[in-house]
Amino acid sequence: MNTEKTGPVAEVERLTVRFGRTTAVDEASFVVERGEVYALLGRNGSGKSTTVRCLLGQLKPAAGNVAIFGRGSWVDRRAIMERVGVAPEVSDIPPEMTALQVSRFVKPLYSQWDHQAFMERLDRFGVDPQRRNSRLSKGQRKQVGLALALSSAPDLVILDDPTLGLDPVARKALFDELIGELAERGTTVLLTTHDLAGIEGVATRVGVIREGRMVVDENLEILKAGFRRVRFPRPEGGGIPQIPGILHSNMTGDTVEVVVPDFSHAVEIAFREVAGGRMEISSLSLEEIFIAVSNGADGGAS
Repeated sequence: MNTEKTGPVAEVERLTVRFGRTTAVDEASFVVERGEVYALLGRNGSGKSTTVRCLLGQLKPAAGNVAIFGRGSWVDRRAIMERVGVAPEVSDIPPEMTALQVSRFVKPLYSQWDHQAFMERLDRFGVDPQRRNSRLSKGQRKQVGLALALSSAPDLVILDDPTLGLDPVARKALFDELIGELAERGTTVLLTTHDLAGIEGVATRVGVIREGRMVVDENLEILKAGFRRVRFPRPEGGGIPQIPGILHSNMTGDTVEVVVPDFSHAVEIAFREVAGGRMEISSLSLEEIFIAVSNGADGGAS
């Protein structure tokens, strides 16, 4: 593993997690470099939240290494968490506590706790700091969680599905707050999310985990530059052409549609030979890439 001063902020190396006979994470590896916004994506049950729990030292892996700031998450959790801000998927604030009480409670735990910044964030979110957690909406509880995660001036922020259940206005406010924090402090962020449209303008790197295995770990712009959708008339003979590199394919009527993750000039020539030049090439959004990758290579119509 790398040292705290020279290595990545977070590092997952061949992580394996088992629950009984079920392998939840299977030799997953990725790193989060300083200043990055790393989006860890996956369908429900793919293993992304389990991976986050291992990074936070809440779950001991069956195999592999997991570290933050060069320190093992399981053995050095106490020292690590002083520098990490966490917003869990489900609020863990006691129902009867107010946000104001929570801030006062956690202040002694962090040497750089900024109560004023916490209160200012709540004000921007429109959250009453003296209202009990049980009386806040789901979106407001998420916003309190983000304010708590950011107010200790952390070097790393870990957000587990931060926009789940938020309406569009609340989602925008949350991302605006996160973007402001990134611009001001250059904070490193690791987040899991299903809000692919929202994160597309924030993330610098993307990982996709499918059935416990990492199938994508790439810079977002490079990832998007490589993926292409190709549509063309069904060739004579009726089948989908067996061109190497097709990730996903579909045939509707007389039209064939394929997704190619590493579209190159040579691949384009191969398709033009099959399609006789009658084809349409288009780029994909992050959401479309995620759907194609999550479905996996099917090699035929779907």
